[in-house]
Amino acid sequence: MEMIGFAAMAAVIAFLVLRMPVALSLLLAGGVGTALLGAGDRAWDQVAALLAAPDLAAVPLVVLLGNLAFYAGFATRVHDAAAVLLQDRRGGLAGAAILGCAGFAATCGSSVACAATMSRIAVPEMLRAGYDPRLAGASVAIGSTLGALLPPSMLLILWALLTGTPVAAMFLGALLPAALSLAGMIAVLSWWVRSDPQAAPPSRAVPMRRGTALRAVWPAPVLFGIILGGIWTGRLSAVAALAVCVAVTLAAAVLQHRLTAETLWAALRDSAMQAASILLILIGARLFLTVLDLSALSSLLVRDAGILPHLAAVALLTLACAVLGLLAEPAAILVLALPFALGIGGAHGLDPVWSGILLVKMVEIALILPPLGLNAVVVAAAVRDIPTGTVLAGLGRFLFLDLLVLAALALFPALA
Repeated sequence: MEMIGFAAMAAVIAFLVLRMPVALSLLLAGGVGTALLGAGDRAWDQVAALLAAPDLAAVPLVVLLGNLAFYAGFATRVHDAAAVLLQDRRGGLAGAAILGCAGFAATCGSSVACAATMSRIAVPEMLRAGYDPRLAGASVAIGSTLGALLPPSMLLILWALLTGTPVAAMFLGALLPAALSLAGMIAVLSWWVRSDPQAAPPSRAVPMRRGTALRAVWPAPVLFGIILGGIWTGRLSAVAALAVCVAVTLAAAVLQHRLTAETLWAALRDSAMQAASILLILIGARLFLTVLDLSALSSLLVRDAGILPHLAAVALLTLACAVLGLLAEPAAILVLALPFALGIGGAHGLDPVWSGILLVKMVEIALILPPLGLNAVVVAAAVRDIPTGTVLAGLGRFLFLDLLVLAALALFPALA
């Protein structure tokens, strides 16, 4: 029985190596595995339960929120405002890129989408100002990883739906780790520009008043506040908070004439396609994880995780995520590593919220690790003026702080 679980996992990895879509890889491995186990009815019952979960509505809402904010021009306003507010500081444009990525993440929930969009906006501006290309590329690549942790992160939602953990608990649990990650990025940036002033020459003044910049930046903090404030006070569920954010974004975009009929249709079309893709990944993941459960592989992982010391198990899982980062995109890494993360948490009596946030942090680190950090590849492909190796060279300076945050989460589970 256990061999079927191992075979399903090996098949998914092989499919990903062959560049098969994530959803199809999981559906094939999960479908064949449940057929071999003779558990088709039970597997599809679990799929039906997943599709009936109230929190599933968070998926299309987050996707729609991100597309509306993007087409309305709200998603990049934090960067523009930060560039004005930080123009007198050395490294201000890089700081604006990191904060802009945080603001974008607060509306789109995707690290890769954040890297692709913000790199086109922030990196050319830094290069024109004479910034070191390593700093220019790395500041966007590292800042965009915040999309994995900051609510409404899609990875947090996927974990919640696949493990039965409330989405609201994942959003609140990720807040402090995300804040620590952001603080670490700013600390590394400050050290870099102080130790090497030539990496970030003084910037030219931006022709915008500070008050105007602050008024322009309101969408991201307001939406972030609605999500966290509504959940924290208990007045809104995660789905209700996201629905309010969608309504506020749509109303603001229409009132400010930022959406035409054409761009609104584009936002709805893109949202439908992206939500359908994520839904297929969820169904495939549910089938695949059911195979691991029924084959007793998940129980084996819990037992083995209990044998290893807590920190050793975390270190091994981090290494596994780093290897998977060479082969797969974030959602696939999350699904493949999910049983191991749950096993570590279960074996040591820790909450699934902690296990999920720890794993999402590992996925975030995998996005920037050489030799093929996905975020570095996305930034280099979007800008074309900076090779991937140059972006990775800059990311090396940020990696140590990210590993420190991961170690803090492992040592002090209460942080999540």
